[in-house]
Amino acid sequence: MPAVHRLSALTLACLAFAAPARADEAFTLGAITVTGTRGQVGEMPEDQAGSLVTRAQMQQFGRETVGDAVSLLPGVTLANNSRNELLVYVRGFDPRQVPLFIDGIPVYVPYDGYVDFNRFGTYDIAAIQVAKGFSSIAYGPNALGGAINLVSRKPTKAFEGDAFFGAGAGSERKAGVNVGARMGMWYAQLGASQREADGFRLSSDFVPTPTEDGGLRNNSDRSDRKLSFKVGLTPNAGDEYALSYTKQDGEKGQPPTTGNSGVRYWRWPFWDKESLYFVSRTALGEAEAVKLRLYGDRFDNEVTSYTDATYTTLRTSGQGSVATGRSIYHDRTTGGAVELESRRFAGQLWRAVAQQKKDRHEERDANALLNTRYEDTLRSFGVEDLIDIAERWQLSLGAARHSLRPDSVFGLTSTYALPDTSRATNAQVGLFHDLTPTERAYLTASRKTRLPTLKDRYSQRLGNYVENPALGPERSLNLEVGYQGRPSATLQLDAALFLSEVDDRIQSVFVAGGTSCSPATPCQMRNVGRTQAHGIELGARGTPLAWLDLGGNLTLMQQKNTSSPATRVTGVPDTKAFAYAAVRPLDSVSLQASVEYNGKRWVNNTTALSGFTIVGLKALWKPLPALTLEAGVENAGDHNYELDAGFPAAGRSWFAQARVDF
Repeated sequence: MPAVHRLSALTLACLAFAAPARADEAFTLGAITVTGTRGQVGEMPEDQAGSLVTRAQMQQFGRETVGDAVSLLPGVTLANNSRNELLVYVRGFDPRQVPLFIDGIPVYVPYDGYVDFNRFGTYDIAAIQVAKGFSSIAYGPNALGGAINLVSRKPTKAFEGDAFFGAGAGSERKAGVNVGARMGMWYAQLGASQREADGFRLSSDFVPTPTEDGGLRNNSDRSDRKLSFKVGLTPNAGDEYALSYTKQDGEKGQPPTTGNSGVRYWRWPFWDKESLYFVSRTALGEAEAVKLRLYGDRFDNEVTSYTDATYTTLRTSGQGSVATGRSIYHDRTTGGAVELESRRFAGQLWRAVAQQKKDRHEERDANALLNTRYEDTLRSFGVEDLIDIAERWQLSLGAARHSLRPDSVFGLTSTYALPDTSRATNAQVGLFHDLTPTERAYLTASRKTRLPTLKDRYSQRLGNYVENPALGPERSLNLEVGYQGRPSATLQLDAALFLSEVDDRIQSVFVAGGTSCSPATPCQMRNVGRTQAHGIELGARGTPLAWLDLGGNLTLMQQKNTSSPATRVTGVPDTKAFAYAAVRPLDSVSLQASVEYNGKRWVNNTTALSGFTIVGLKALWKPLPALTLEAGVENAGDHNYELDAGFPAAGRSWFAQARVDF
């Protein structure tokens, strides 16, 4: 606790961190909000306290992936899973419970709902919205603990753009360009980027193990390429139509655990994602407008399993696709949503949203043999009403009904009847009070659900599980009271108290006893868990002197498994703090230091990872108004730490980058 008190004092004394409610060059059609504040072109609407990371902040702190960017916010922590993918937790909710969107379009993996946040770059992103607990019904189903929405860039000038290139530790190479043009009623935005590295270096304090000799992390190479394009039409002030295309191609190694069990020698020869979507807003007179979202998403990947660290001989033992050493996924999602918005009644903003999402998962092996094929249709209908109940008081009401209909279930090693349709109901209420023109207090309550994924219901996990097609939804109750405001021109503050309870949580249980899930003692996913999380988030940001910026945030959270008190809640630290200071000795020079602390986290019922503190240093020089040169060090103290047992993070790492704006 003494360390927590010291960090609390440091964070509050630093005037800490809260994201501004504006984001230049943001695609307003892609922003989702529940508070009724409507942004103009190049402006981001407010959502709720601490919910926005702007492009300027991503550049300031060098956050090149979505996971690293959202970790700037209070209540957001990072972790790894057994596939060594970067996961984002929001107040203890994992990515299946806080899904990922781009401009309001769902892009999470249909099969299991997870996302590797290391694969999503930020170069063409204007801002990232993070809704916690209370979130718009426009996000649809499965936002059990909130939602993460990436808002793409949009040009505001006749011609504009930027280009960058850089290098870093582990032979990292990166480059990219973004170009935009606005020509009367038309606009277009193009972005391309590439990041690759031979791997990352471990801390000098790392002690070698039989599966990791230290230095450059074994099998940690990566390569990511991204292309995005958008063309839009704004025939008048009230209408807008935009067509967007995004293509991501990735390849990566998967470092093996440094532990003694569960060692996997895996590589991902491709991790490719392609999305095409259309969004529009059409005014229907002065009071109504209709919004449309149509999308198609393709996700293909392969994991190749080898017998040892030479990565030459395929592992051809086991069941299903593992018997050939290759597992190939082909996932497809198509869907759409129509939203009617009305201001016909004085003092009210009313909307209704109907949406449908169709998911298909196919898995094949090296012989092109189809092992599984699952298809679902997800439908949702919701209404939301924002009411001015008095001067400076607003009431937000919302409700939604969701249904999940299984369309096709095929497994090469199993046969069972098509399960029934699963249904769930959401409801929420929020009360907002403007204390002053720049300060707001709020109280929110929401009842949310997450319908089970295809993997939750059907996966046998190499024969270690029994499928459960009739698995039901998880349900959460999220309560929050908070403050957001600018008490002075140089200071912004945020504070939130929150409580989340989850019932019918989907957890693994033994079917007939046992100590580990295996073909002899199989497990099954069931609705048996109840958990609770409560805590406080504090943040502030200020410029006490013209040449000095200070900021940071603090999250204190407690989690417990109320259905099984002896079983720990894993993966998330109870304490997280972040602080920074930026000094500008000259108008063209900035020197910045940042520090992040994570408390200990449990990874299973008996093992906890130690807390850690990492320091970042960066220098910025603008020799010309359009040219920015940056260099710095991450984890300057070369601290040896882990986000999951057996998966050490990078040690001291350097980087350098140049950016040209035009």
